[in-house]
Amino acid sequence: MFVGIDVSKDRLDIHVRPVGGAFVVSRDGKGLEELIGRLRALAPELVVVEATGGFETIVAAAVGGAGLPLAVVNPAQIRHFAQAIGRRAKTDPVDAAVIAHFAQAVKPPPRPLPDEAQSLLGELVARRRQIIEMLVAERQRERLVSNRRVRKSLARHIATLEKELREIDRDIDTLVRGSPVWREKEDLLASVPGIGHTIARTMLAELPELGTLDRRRIASLAGLAPYTRQSGRWKGKSAIGGGRAPVRAALFMAALVASRKNPVLKLHYQRLLRAGKPKMVALIALARKMLTILNAILRDQKQWQSA
Repeated sequence: MFVGIDVSKDRLDIHVRPVGGAFVVSRDGKGLEELIGRLRALAPELVVVEATGGFETIVAAAVGGAGLPLAVVNPAQIRHFAQAIGRRAKTDPVDAAVIAHFAQAVKPPPRPLPDEAQSLLGELVARRRQIIEMLVAERQRERLVSNRRVRKSLARHIATLEKELREIDRDIDTLVRGSPVWREKEDLLASVPGIGHTIARTMLAELPELGTLDRRRIASLAGLAPYTRQSGRWKGKSAIGGGRAPVRAALFMAALVASRKNPVLKLHYQRLLRAGKPKMVALIALARKMLTILNAILRDQKQWQSA
């Protein structure tokens, strides 16, 4: 049995394959209780929920908490799958049927839900990223304005954001250093020249699978796995895309630092440049190599060794 759940603000549309059963429950405590009871009776191989901007969180928590195999998938995957099978109509029951069909055909791997501490770390790291983006924007505005009163307003806001950033950093430090497991992982990651504590904590928050998957799958999760574009005699340039943008951005910054400060990776970067690779391509390749190294370090529980 494969189950697809389409989540809306007030209700859940559920479709079951291959039997073709469908039912609707409300998106509240009573409806979720009914959903879990019926799913347990079905004993599905996989339950797939489409990520819908937060509405799916309570549903995923209920299904995952009941011990049922769950995968939360990107809406773009479902949309492309619907186009591939010729489903143009878009209603909640139709969407649920498409999600169930996707679950049966693609079988995305179930992923355990993050625990409370993992969720908190993810939210803190995301909030830190938002504050930095606001700081950058406000500092740019401060350089451009000439009105004294506006400049004072911007200066006050920048000071407030800087204070908030220090407090967020303190909260993240307390959370990570207070956990023996996270503290050990952070120290292992930070042993690599070019990986500071900020990037290490981004990896812990945004890529908890690090150290548990092979190098190809972890590169795909980070959006650093190049995909080939070729048709007949035409060969296009390989490109990267998808994956987790915060992880990819953090690794790119780490690659910039490593290309200058890490003797081993600097040599690898220069070798790529001598081979004729453009600088951006070489940096992306270096970021992927760093991800492979970080994955191996956590897998083997061994610190960086330049040899």
